[in-house]
Amino acid sequence: MTDKTEKKDLHAEGLEIYKIAVERESENRQTYEDDIRFARLGEQWPEEVRRQREQDGRPCLTNNRMPAFIRQVTNDARQNKPSIKFHAVGDGADEWTAKVLDGLTRNIEYSSNADVAYDTAIDNAVSGGFGYFRITTEYAGDDVFDQDIRIERVANSLSIIPDAYCMDADSANWDNAFVEDSYSLEAFKAKWPKAETSNFEGDGKDVAPGWWDGKEVRVAEWWTRREVPATLLKLSNGACMHQDEYDKAVELFEVAGITVVEQRPTKTMKVTQHIMSGAEIIETNEWAGKYIPIVPVYGDEVVINGKRYLLSMIHFAKDAQRMNNYWRTISTELVALAPKAPFIGPVGSFNTDPNWQTANTVSHPYLEYDSVAGGGPPQRQFFDGPPAGALQEAMNAGEDMKAIMGLFDASLGARSNESSGRAILARQREGDVSTFNFTDNLSRAIRHAGRIISDLIPKVYSSARIIRTIREDGSNQNVAVNQPTAPTPEEQKAQQEQNVGIQRIYDLTAGKYDVTCESGPSYTTKREEAAAQMTEFMRAVPAAGSLIGDLLAKNLDWPGADEIADRLKLMLPPQAQGKNPALEQAQQQMQQLQQVMQQMQQQLADAERDKQIEADKLRIDAFNADTNRLKVVGTAMGPEQIQALVMQTLQQMLGSPDITPNAGPPQQMPMQQPMLEQPQQPPPPQEMMQPEQPQPPDGGFFTPEGFQQ
Repeated sequence: MTDKTEKKDLHAEGLEIYKIAVERESENRQTYEDDIRFARLGEQWPEEVRRQREQDGRPCLTNNRMPAFIRQVTNDARQNKPSIKFHAVGDGADEWTAKVLDGLTRNIEYSSNADVAYDTAIDNAVSGGFGYFRITTEYAGDDVFDQDIRIERVANSLSIIPDAYCMDADSANWDNAFVEDSYSLEAFKAKWPKAETSNFEGDGKDVAPGWWDGKEVRVAEWWTRREVPATLLKLSNGACMHQDEYDKAVELFEVAGITVVEQRPTKTMKVTQHIMSGAEIIETNEWAGKYIPIVPVYGDEVVINGKRYLLSMIHFAKDAQRMNNYWRTISTELVALAPKAPFIGPVGSFNTDPNWQTANTVSHPYLEYDSVAGGGPPQRQFFDGPPAGALQEAMNAGEDMKAIMGLFDASLGARSNESSGRAILARQREGDVSTFNFTDNLSRAIRHAGRIISDLIPKVYSSARIIRTIREDGSNQNVAVNQPTAPTPEEQKAQQEQNVGIQRIYDLTAGKYDVTCESGPSYTTKREEAAAQMTEFMRAVPAAGSLIGDLLAKNLDWPGADEIADRLKLMLPPQAQGKNPALEQAQQQMQQLQQVMQQMQQQLADAERDKQIEADKLRIDAFNADTNRLKVVGTAMGPEQIQALVMQTLQQMLGSPDITPNAGPPQQMPMQQPMLEQPQQPPPPQEMMQPEQPQPPDGGFFTPEGFQQ
């Protein structure tokens, strides 16, 4: 089978899967569009009723209260943003690397504006019944091969066609999914210049129905997830990996002496992206992860006879909203028509003054009427007032909307019959409980997004590189991953307590990590609440002010708070700082002993140096004395005597360990001997004549000027 035939068969398979998925989701898609148009665009009057009333000149008022109810849920989700947390579960994982993964995920969310993706998804789920966001990868720059993970929003939820047969709470088990988009023919040619376009420019018979309308080309990303056989290897170092991963680095394993000790057949998931039009498969791309990177956020879910229905929060409140619009329109219409009530009088009363024709719409200074026998002046018809029945029905419709959605006046911020703060909070809590399923579905979606990211990180961030992480308080930290690096100050403190080394490797490719999603107030909100609670606690227990003042200052949000917290922390007693007073005292004593020892060593060194200087001075003085003695006796001595004296002096100098200060360190002398021997006094001139005179060589003789031949 040729490659062209395989692509044709694959394209036919994709079109068939697409057709089935669209048919099974058609009702949910229609409901989504109706609810969005009703709640967001205010299209709340039936088309035939609106057209008839406009022809009769009657108003069609829309008192749209749906956005206020929707924002109560979506804005609560924004204030209590769920966060992804990683937990080490074994196979080389550790808690410090899990913290790095937390910080990396926060950076991914920050860099890709993930909050916009989450907010759009929950907004579409509350308003229409379902929403989506997706996860992609892109190069970190135009001049690098490193890639980064990104979270993108899906503004149009109808562009996603999910798996037709999967009814899980997330997309973990999706086997197929489509992402639709439309392009003009020119834009399609520019984006895919090698794609087939003659089918679109001709009669269009070779294009699947619905994929070309004569103006725009429909293009879909067809994501597939297929189970493929694999071989799992267990290596001699205890690691486990698939055969294809081992084959890529087999030479490195052989050099390291790592061998395969066990293997078994297994299965793995392969995810592929096919870009397809109505005529062909344009391109095929392999995905690094094992999940289809599209995450759904569902609204209310109902499954009947194998078919799933997805409903928005406002779906069953639409009739109450329509009744409210109708009765408010009726009451407005009746009140507006009241000034047009006619004047009543006998026939002939209005003949003289023509202003009677506009008396019910224009204010005239006076009106004349014709007196008719047996009749009085014309009288205006009495106005009964606003239609109480219509207004009451409008109020009933408003209460119906609240009851249907479970959001009452306290939840909407309106004044109600609750008198105490506790009662108001209780009513607000009831409103939060009635709509909590929507925010909880968002938490499930973000948790699944964490699993997708956890699966992608070892494959995308597999090389040694520097990544930016974001701590929970918003501060940034650059971390070197997949290479030896110095740990953070917190890690250094923990390692010192555990008496382990200070070098660490954050290996993002090793270990297994579980993902949880924590929902609650944001860090800023938590800090504000903590500061308020601490203030109340200090009022109740004033003695605690001196112990927790630094924590209160740290949670306050104004300039200089951190500096004040640092100063207050220095004033805490050792116990409050987590220190052991006995240990601190022992450490101080050890430091003092070390300082005393250093001072004593310095004094000994100074004494040795002074002693050496004195010894050097004595040697120099002795040498100078010998020199001066030679000068004195030299004038009274003959050549032979001078020669003998010089020889004697040379012998003494050669026998001395050191004769000058710069000749090197002196030899260690025994303590019993004096540091320096006194030089021998030369004999008087008459005694020096007695010793045997040295014989000059070769018959020469000595003179005062030196040896003469």
